[in-house]
Amino acid sequence: MKRYRPHILVAIALAVVLSTGWHGALRNAITDLRFGWQSRTASGNVVVVAIDAPSIEQIGVWPWPRRLHAELLHRLEAAGAQDIAFDVDFSSPSDPASDEAFVKALREVGGSTILPSFKQPAPNGGVAHINRPLKPFSNQSWPAVVNVAIERDGLVRRYPVSERLGDTFVPSMAVVLAGQDANRRPPFLIDFGIRASSIPTVSYIDVLRGNTAALDKLRDKKIVVGATALELGDRFSVPNGRIVAGPVLQALAAESILQNRMLRWTSDAGMMLGLGAICLLMIYSWRRFAPGMRVAILLAAGTAAELVAVLVQARWPFVIDTSLFHIAIVAYLTAIALDELDFRGLLGRIAESRFHRIAMSLGDGLVCTDEQHRITVWNPGASAIFGYMPAEMIGRPFETLCAAPADGEVRPSMHDAARQALLVPGGAVVVEFEGRRKNGETFPVEASFSGWQGTDGFQYGAILRDISVRKREAERVKYLAEHDALTGLANRNVLHASLTRLITAAEQRSSNVVLLVLGLDGFQQINNMLGHAAGDLVLCAVAERLTIEAGLGAIVARLSGDEYAVALDCAQIGEPTAEFAERIARAFEAPLATATRQHRVKISLGVAVYPEGGRNADDLLSNAHLALTKAKLTRRGSHVIFESAIRQELESRLTLEGELALAADRGEFELFYQPQIRLLDGSLIGAEALIRWRHPLRGYVSPAEFMPVVNSSALSERVANWVMETACRQARAWELSGNDVRVAINLSPSQLQSGDLAHAVAALLDSTGLTPSLLEIEVTEDILLHDESRVLDMFKRIQQLGVRVLFDDFGTGYASLSYLKKFPLDGLKIDRSFVFGLLANSDDAAIVGSTIGLSKQLGLTVVAEGIEDRATADFLVSMGCEEGQGYFFGRPMPAEAFEKQFLTVELEAVSAA
Repeated sequence: MKRYRPHILVAIALAVVLSTGWHGALRNAITDLRFGWQSRTASGNVVVVAIDAPSIEQIGVWPWPRRLHAELLHRLEAAGAQDIAFDVDFSSPSDPASDEAFVKALREVGGSTILPSFKQPAPNGGVAHINRPLKPFSNQSWPAVVNVAIERDGLVRRYPVSERLGDTFVPSMAVVLAGQDANRRPPFLIDFGIRASSIPTVSYIDVLRGNTAALDKLRDKKIVVGATALELGDRFSVPNGRIVAGPVLQALAAESILQNRMLRWTSDAGMMLGLGAICLLMIYSWRRFAPGMRVAILLAAGTAAELVAVLVQARWPFVIDTSLFHIAIVAYLTAIALDELDFRGLLGRIAESRFHRIAMSLGDGLVCTDEQHRITVWNPGASAIFGYMPAEMIGRPFETLCAAPADGEVRPSMHDAARQALLVPGGAVVVEFEGRRKNGETFPVEASFSGWQGTDGFQYGAILRDISVRKREAERVKYLAEHDALTGLANRNVLHASLTRLITAAEQRSSNVVLLVLGLDGFQQINNMLGHAAGDLVLCAVAERLTIEAGLGAIVARLSGDEYAVALDCAQIGEPTAEFAERIARAFEAPLATATRQHRVKISLGVAVYPEGGRNADDLLSNAHLALTKAKLTRRGSHVIFESAIRQELESRLTLEGELALAADRGEFELFYQPQIRLLDGSLIGAEALIRWRHPLRGYVSPAEFMPVVNSSALSERVANWVMETACRQARAWELSGNDVRVAINLSPSQLQSGDLAHAVAALLDSTGLTPSLLEIEVTEDILLHDESRVLDMFKRIQQLGVRVLFDDFGTGYASLSYLKKFPLDGLKIDRSFVFGLLANSDDAAIVGSTIGLSKQLGLTVVAEGIEDRATADFLVSMGCEEGQGYFFGRPMPAEAFEKQFLTVELEAVSAA
């Protein structure tokens, strides 16, 4: 088998080449080279009349009128041209006069003109369309086909003798021009050894103008008229990188016929004989001659074969195909080379070289050892990690890289790890150990051990990585996963896990676990006024103080935003839960120092105690949040301990909020009006607009039940705006009926916080047309507490509109007198709590009298609320109070009832007028 292996290789190579068709490409390439070696000139009997760029520039844009072709025919006949072939499309009619002139010229030149026919491929791959000259033209001319075949490589080599058009065979243009019989012969190879540049060419415009020099070239010549200008696109690629125009290609084909150079391939029999000869020669010489001699024989055989082929092609119109012969020679040369190479040694050297390049370019450290664990390979990556140069480590034991083991620890055994690697899928075992650098520094190392059987025994290798950064990053990721990034406190996940752990321990000891959830009161104002950077400082300061106050055993976490949590076993508190929670709350009465500022921040706390406040971590968190919600609603700055009633209360509140949202959508809210009376004569001054809710099942619901929920929910602004707009429209309706009733409305805090209240009031007055003095806005102290400078500016602008501003519930707050001085007020209302006990309580009488006197000195109107009887009204008059309202004058009532009771006289007077 080894003896015949080279010849089998050659047979396989020839079979592959023949099956893939590669020999055809080689044959064409060899033939093209021969054309370059055998350059010859044209005979000059064929002349191209070129439709070139100068002709297009002089005559105009193509296509030209056919009268020009007719005139050209006359010029050519007068010049003594023999046959004239047009490589121009005459298949469609043009100007009738021009067509007639061309027919007449064809007739007059006596039938020596050749006109083209050609197949035009259909765009969708259907049957090709045949373009023939028009019938009047074909009756006076010879038909000829101008189609040529373009091969796979995009070149034209063969030329058809004739082609079937419809039911008849039509000769090709070069065949007709050369005067040959088509005779249904196969295509031939054009002799591209004939230089295209040697074919005489005359410009179309020169012939048309009768240029003498041009016409002299045409006498007794065969003429091809066609486009050579680049812009007309009639171009073909031919061998040896040349591009020729269509008429030039037709001229080359005609020259090949006239010079008896219609080239044809020789039969395959000669090729088979040549292959057989070279194979027999190699079989005979393979073991008899040295490789150099066999190479010389092959090269000589190839050169001789090609010389013979060149000489035959130069003398006779035959092309000898030597492609397979050369392929066999190359295959034998390859077999000789392969036979002489030491493949095993070569592959070993290649593998060793490749391993060395890879090892030296690795960013990781690579260390290999022999069977005694002495280092044999040390790459630059290992030097970068450990600090040792290769000369310092080659021959030393691998254990030199390991740090001294701590008590009880064992150094990693490279032998054991590598042996184990042979037993696991993938062939590697990863081990982490503590490494030691040259400077004595220790660091974590990840080693991937492997082992293999080498020529010098069992050998080991390890890829080493310094994983210090990875370890630090892992610790950082773990820290971020368990802690709040801003404050460094534990996050919700850690709190949940810690609560679960505390509850488990408490179950075993039958003790309790307390969870405090804290929320900052008014923190959003710090963010809004000072920015989030200042807010972040406050959050960090809160975390620091909370950690100090909660003690070492407590788990302090930041839940989200301005919410924190503290969890610990009750046994560690040392005081009752309520006192512990209150101590935490009082700890924040002292200001928090942040940078150059000090902030007073109060906290509200929700407390849940295991097991009463929840049996697991989720329940404790949920119930503590409910208690916090309750604290923010009722006991800001203090704590609320969770009870089951809180959940029921908050669930009822949520239900009520849902019903209120539906009430707003369904229009279930109504405005009632309570009269405000001038106390001296009992005349009507105005009315206070008060909201009522007509529930579809419960009837009218008390405002005391639903308004606190409205004011603390998202509905607040919507309902307050509805109240203001409805009251203004009602006041305008009364104004149009002739009753100037001043309508008072209670302002909601949400209306100040959401936008520009002064602008909204101005827009409402403009849209309703209400006289500004008939609108009165009542504000309470809690509204004035929000952003004092902004509120002051807003009320000044409201007063400038002509709207009255009254201070409601005067005397019930903490800084009412200072507000009388600061804010632009038109009056104040004495709270009903003082008026109700006015006759029986001397203290109330003193407060009311002082308030009335102070108001008169400040120029403010005083309205007393809660007047229930005549005696109280008379007493207020004696004190100097001018206006009042209460059940004595009228309860709040719908607008229709208010009109009937208080505006009837006025309405009748208007009607009579």
